[in-house]
Amino acid sequence: MKNEKLTRRDAIKKTVGVGISAGAVMSAPQWILPVLAQGEELVSFSDMPEGYSRGPARPGAPHWLDTRMISDFYTDNLDFYVVQHYGQPNVDLGSYRLKVTGLVEKELEYTLTDLQNLSQFEIDAGFECGGNNAGRFQGLVGNANWKGIRLSTILNASGITSDGSEVVFFGADSGTEEIPNRDTEVEQSFARSLPVSEAMREENMLALEMNGEQLPQGHGFPVRLLVPGYYGVANVKWLTQIHVQDRRYMGRFMGRDYVTLKKEMVGGEERWVENSVTKIQLKSAIVRVSRLGAQHKISGFVLTDGTPLRSVEIKIDDGPWQEADLDSRSTRYSWKLFTMDWSPSAGDHPLVSRAIDINGHVQLTEEEMPEKASRWENHAQFPRTITIS
Repeated sequence: MKNEKLTRRDAIKKTVGVGISAGAVMSAPQWILPVLAQGEELVSFSDMPEGYSRGPARPGAPHWLDTRMISDFYTDNLDFYVVQHYGQPNVDLGSYRLKVTGLVEKELEYTLTDLQNLSQFEIDAGFECGGNNAGRFQGLVGNANWKGIRLSTILNASGITSDGSEVVFFGADSGTEEIPNRDTEVEQSFARSLPVSEAMREENMLALEMNGEQLPQGHGFPVRLLVPGYYGVANVKWLTQIHVQDRRYMGRFMGRDYVTLKKEMVGGEERWVENSVTKIQLKSAIVRVSRLGAQHKISGFVLTDGTPLRSVEIKIDDGPWQEADLDSRSTRYSWKLFTMDWSPSAGDHPLVSRAIDINGHVQLTEEEMPEKASRWENHAQFPRTITIS
């Protein structure tokens, strides 16, 4: 008899990347699987171009979901969104080493086999790109089961010294950057950093597997950093070096890019404030309306930074907010899929959702949010329109 862990991992493999019979869908509670049932069809959003589609994933290319077709709690590895800035390096496993350097008591390095032999754990985590937006209908998103080593295990093995305050993560992907006002280019690796206190969170992982399979090339094979509750940019792929230092890391993707710029009140004065893109902001989005006979169903997802969710609500035709049903498989760092049954009349209908966390924070409308000049962290309510004939 298989143990519980293997059964769960087998279930992950079976539910991503494969079809599910209509009979199985029809017999399951409506909140378990968002896949379309037999005879169920999509209803087109009025705010989407007619015939909208996105092409299949291509090796080495960026990719995003057609969120109307989210088919399970776990996103297929081939459909999970992909963004990279310096291409996708092919890491030679024969020479691969993960180095731990800097302000540590003992600098160490690990082969992939060394890492695979360490104690591992699993976690469900979903995240979106820091630049996810309405233009791609919130498609730079995904949710997966990850398996790997606790980052804290690696950091504790080297021992961070008392003057170490920042942990920097370098990937194997690199590219040239022009120096402003100088006829000079320098080569830089993709890198992000965390304060030591954040790096030591027990949920942070050096991921080796994704949805029960070897970490795919486009998702950072052989090793990827996973920081649950953070935007995707923090989850450095093709990880080769972990470096501890005594100052904030100011590389491109911390100090110059993936930096929000928005108005805030500072000591009673309105000022433009810059912050690195880090933790996921409370967000929900309606991504599908489907029809089975006369019955309609509204579906979507919620993301948080790990703060527990109180509820997600839907407003139709400027009516009252109504609570939606949440997928019971939702965990602290996974996405939270939601649905609500709807019996609409003919005509045009505006729809919008909002998430509310356990502390009472409510997802704001665009008008309620501070003025923002950057394209990052688009977490306002996402109004949709639909026409019922």
